[in-house]
Amino acid sequence: MFWKTNTPPDLDPAEVSAQHTRGEVVLVDVREENEIAAGRIAGALAMPLSRFDPAALPEGDVVLDCLGGKRSAMAMGKYREAGVTPKAHMRGGLTAWKAAGLPTAS
Repeated sequence: MFWKTNTPPDLDPAEVSAQHTRGEVVLVDVREENEIAAGRIAGALAMPLSRFDPAALPEGDVVLDCLGGKRSAMAMGKYREAGVTPKAHMRGGLTAWKAAGLPTAS
């Protein structure tokens, strides 16, 4: 993994979807704008890794996602540098979300 201590869990897309639907988590997509424009998870906040700032995110239980998991893990590192730990990281990113048959928006 890309982080060490106080590691938040990797949640599978179905669990993230259920929590997101219930309003229990804030889903943050760290892909770049052109990727987000091509398809995204409805209701996810867009904060591209190139300008990721944990301090600008709303308070709450944040779950990070990207296309496959690498960039969201890098964003997790930026969170840790800011002294904050998000709730979780979505395992497999949008690729896994789509593979699970979960809905996306364009």
